[in-house]
Amino acid sequence: MRAARLYAAGDIRVEEVETPSTPLSGWVRLRVTAAGICGSDIHNFRTGQWISRSPSVPGHEFAGVVLECGEGVGAFAPGDTVVADSRFWCGECSACMAGRANVCNSLGFVGEVCDGGFAEFACLPERLLVKHEPSLDPAIAAMAEPLAVALHAVKRLAVPSGEAVLVAGCGPIGGLAALVLSKMGIDVLVADRNAARALLVAEVTGVQVVNIEDADVRYALDATGNIHVIKQLIDRLDGGGSLVIAGISHGEIALDPNILVERELSLIGCHAYCDELPEAVAMLPGFAPQLARFIDREITIDGIPHAYQRLLAGDAKGIENHHPDGLTHRAKRPIVLARNDGRMPWRERCGPFSRASGTKAM
Repeated sequence: MRAARLYAAGDIRVEEVETPSTPLSGWVRLRVTAAGICGSDIHNFRTGQWISRSPSVPGHEFAGVVLECGEGVGAFAPGDTVVADSRFWCGECSACMAGRANVCNSLGFVGEVCDGGFAEFACLPERLLVKHEPSLDPAIAAMAEPLAVALHAVKRLAVPSGEAVLVAGCGPIGGLAALVLSKMGIDVLVADRNAARALLVAEVTGVQVVNIEDADVRYALDATGNIHVIKQLIDRLDGGGSLVIAGISHGEIALDPNILVERELSLIGCHAYCDELPEAVAMLPGFAPQLARFIDREITIDGIPHAYQRLLAGDAKGIENHHPDGLTHRAKRPIVLARNDGRMPWRERCGPFSRASGTKAM
């Protein structure tokens, strides 16, 4: 099968690799139908920060069709249409036992600790799959994971009735958070240095574009990870306000804790999601028209290395990327998709590999 494999920072290659064979007990073999390039994929490609084995197949935001189930799998059958959970948790630490698998002590992610969705086929544990309606476009289904991230961030922010929210960053998470918030009847302001992307989000969601320095709000959500933007948001918040930080950052912020004390500000971290994935999947059909507008372009699997470079350069018009011959690739900057239905071309951290692959040796 064709697969994109990450060898090291700056080194991703599309190669012919062995197709996954019979899945292990508790695992499921899938044909990938769409996958998205996430901003964290680009970050890992640029820095190598989360490379725990080499080579590995990236891609943690994808949809697929069940082909074969390993022994003991009872919730799925061949032909089921599913989306992947990106989180690979231990299930035994105090965080997992408290229902907070997203902050598991040994948390890893699909595409890092086990091969992900940037290939024609994949194997995942049964616990990492959620069914979706067969009639749903795979490109839309592949957006369930980032929608769950956005939904979790919105829940963490817990905006009271009558308050407005400023969303900084109109990439996938910021755009999807703006969509969720607007559907809740909350007044939403968005800001992004990419004017075209901000206008797209505003047009799709009905929110208002502003400059951060002109905003006067008590609640804000950062989806940029830019330390200068985060500092700017802290300075802009009214007393008693909250800032959810959902972006991946570089560098450190010089912060006087007295600002938080005297103005009673809350800084809230937001990592992936808890149990929001099934809820996000249920929301997809209703959001499908808006989500389709966020797709930047469709690419083939062979176009993934170029797409990485293009996204690093900031060249994208939409929010998401997918591929049509089995994957949809999404980037946290824009959205690029790839799909794999057997007819169309592709659209635009743990133990031994034998275990992480989820397949039996032949």
